[in-house]
Amino acid sequence: MDSNSAPSTTGSSVRGKCDPAWSHVLEEVKDGKSSFKCLYCGKVYKGGGINRMKRHLAGVKGDVASCRSVPYDVRFQMGENLKEIGKAKQQAKEDQANSNISPLEETQEYEVVQENHASGGNLGRGNSIGPSRVSSKSNLGKRKVIGEMDKYFAPRTTPGAQLGIKSVLATKEAKKRVDMAIARFMYDACIPLNAVNSSYYQPMLNAIASIGPGYRGPNYHALRVPLLKEAKREVQMIVDSYRTYWAELGCTIMADGWTDNRQRTLINFLVYCSKGITFIRSVDASDMVKDAVSLFNLFDEIVKWVGPENVVQLVTDNAANYVAAGRLLCGKYRNICWSPCAAHCLNLILKDIGEMDHVANLAKRASQITVYIYNHVYLLSWLRNRKGWGEIVRPGPTRFATTFIALGSLNEHMHDLQALVTSKFFVESRYAKDKKAKEVVKIILDPKFWNDCRVIVHIVSPLIRLLRIVDSDEHPAMGYVYDGMYRAIDGIKKLFKDKKKFWEPYINIIKDRWDNQFSQEIHAAAYWLNPAFQYDPSTSSKRQEVHGALTDVIEMRVSSSRHKLVDELKLFRERVGTFGKLLALETSKTTQPDEWWKLWGGCAPTLQKFAIRILSQTASSSGCERNWSVFERIHTKKRNRLEHQRLNDLVFVHYNYRLKNRVNIKKFNFDPIDYESIDKTEFWIVEDEEPPCLDYEELEAALYEEGAYPVNEGSSSHVQGDDGVGGTDLGPSSEEQDAPPGFNIRNNPIDVDDDEEEEEEDEDDDEDSGGGGGFGVDDDIDFNYVL
Repeated sequence: MDSNSAPSTTGSSVRGKCDPAWSHVLEEVKDGKSSFKCLYCGKVYKGGGINRMKRHLAGVKGDVASCRSVPYDVRFQMGENLKEIGKAKQQAKEDQANSNISPLEETQEYEVVQENHASGGNLGRGNSIGPSRVSSKSNLGKRKVIGEMDKYFAPRTTPGAQLGIKSVLATKEAKKRVDMAIARFMYDACIPLNAVNSSYYQPMLNAIASIGPGYRGPNYHALRVPLLKEAKREVQMIVDSYRTYWAELGCTIMADGWTDNRQRTLINFLVYCSKGITFIRSVDASDMVKDAVSLFNLFDEIVKWVGPENVVQLVTDNAANYVAAGRLLCGKYRNICWSPCAAHCLNLILKDIGEMDHVANLAKRASQITVYIYNHVYLLSWLRNRKGWGEIVRPGPTRFATTFIALGSLNEHMHDLQALVTSKFFVESRYAKDKKAKEVVKIILDPKFWNDCRVIVHIVSPLIRLLRIVDSDEHPAMGYVYDGMYRAIDGIKKLFKDKKKFWEPYINIIKDRWDNQFSQEIHAAAYWLNPAFQYDPSTSSKRQEVHGALTDVIEMRVSSSRHKLVDELKLFRERVGTFGKLLALETSKTTQPDEWWKLWGGCAPTLQKFAIRILSQTASSSGCERNWSVFERIHTKKRNRLEHQRLNDLVFVHYNYRLKNRVNIKKFNFDPIDYESIDKTEFWIVEDEEPPCLDYEELEAALYEEGAYPVNEGSSSHVQGDDGVGGTDLGPSSEEQDAPPGFNIRNNPIDVDDDEEEEEEDEDDDEDSGGGGGFGVDDDIDFNYVL
């Protein structure tokens, strides 16, 4: 019999038999003699009874061969049953010796009594009937109670626990079956493969394993209604727990606007505080008139829900309508500042530098190297076998940052690449004769190419470091923006030895973005209040423009106790009171600025509260969640069965779970060919190809043809067109609590029955591409003198 098929033991021969082994053995009686057939391996044994077959199933060596096809849990159960019988017999001998009971009488007391928990005594392969129960007169009430499920299955591990010996010895085939079961589910449901990186993935498997075979997962309705409500209540409690921190430390409202593949304008609202980020809602603003007044009204609704007294700043991108709306909001609420997204501004600076002719040409030549290497597995394997090798291409916070990170990484691997193209392995291979390979070898052996790489990497390194700081939500970044920009400008001047002809094009790019878009008074105030820079005479915190920006913030944003606040500024500047303690000065550069003020600002309570609220803020709206495509997939997935309200709840739960666990997710080794990062690394690893024979629309039609859809549960359903989902006004809601504010953007709300489903029409995946002229630099610049 095929070992993959579940055995069935129906028949009169097993009725009334109570030993658990009968569920896995077939008895045949011929001429008054019994033979026993194993339902897993098919072997037939004559004589010996059911105990011999039990030893066969348990793998006990002796008078019978071990079954090699029995499932692990069945083997475990048979072994445990034999142990119980052995212990019972041993106990019987001891009791007989003590009480002079005849062995025959004592043995009769130890009959294996088995309860059959399956109707008719029939179970499939891998299942077994109930646990054996051994009774004894002498030890009644003393035997350890063994749970029903523990008797069925081998003990499971708990998270972090060491694997038991039985789990280690589980057959490779059993593990492979489990792995394939998970793989089939993910492939069939088109679940992204990086879902296994979820912090909830392994706990889910542990929970299932603790129950064992036979567990039936939640059905469609359970996931769609009661479990979603329970998850939403759980997330809502997390959100509510942050409100006390909003009042104490202040918070930042982040408005992250983006356009999806269907050209819909979507705005996601999040609230940042140093204790955590909260996703509030997402609004489809496609039909909204995107002028300053409309956006101001939208922002005002969010501010009122969070609490105007709790909000320190609003962070958006630097589009003209967002800037104007931010100023209107600041005019209404004196305590709120508006700031552009620092990561967005830095990304634009890197974009402008990358569009300079000589930089673009350098990046193009560098990409020829990486594309060739990453498309020839033998060359890549040779490099990966070198000691200390690390991947060349690594994703940065943005696509433009990835370009310069790749240049720096390529420069670090110069000797490895030169060793490759000059090695006997490469020279004598067929690759060396390839036309593309000859071009790549020429670039790798060109010293000017490497010199130019080093110069560009030195220019952008301060900007990349600052981008990483502002793009991270691990620590508040407000106190580091000003210093990062000063360091970048000074570093470029020193690199070119103050020769204006060479540094001026780069400095002009930075200053243009900084003066016209980036620089804000709250950045300067945070710079002045940061003890790491205030107490360092080498920084620029003493500049008049910085101090003037601080006083402007106090005058415009502080309504009470302003005079007391100004008096306490002197104490901080001149290191009076607790500010002058030796430990306070020693920890000024090693402690987070907001935490430092909590420790040492007690002598200036008014200034302490003011400083903590400013230094506890973020400077960017992109550090919270860069990839909003999951929202887009939820909203536009074909045959979406979630109506308007449940869609809101699902987005609310999804993003708050993601944000809650971001700080717990450890960095992992990056594979540059990983699909999830291909959008940032495509320029560096993907070869130019001929157009495919099957385009996206045809592939989409093949994947979603009529027979590919799952059958609905319950009654039949109808399909609804695209007009339904497009008008959703997204955001969390709660039956028990007030929902966050928002606008009903469209006039045609969705009306979908619980048992009906919606279908999206085909999407337009074409993205607009734009570009602009960069700042020109003489292509013949010789950088050799710099190094």
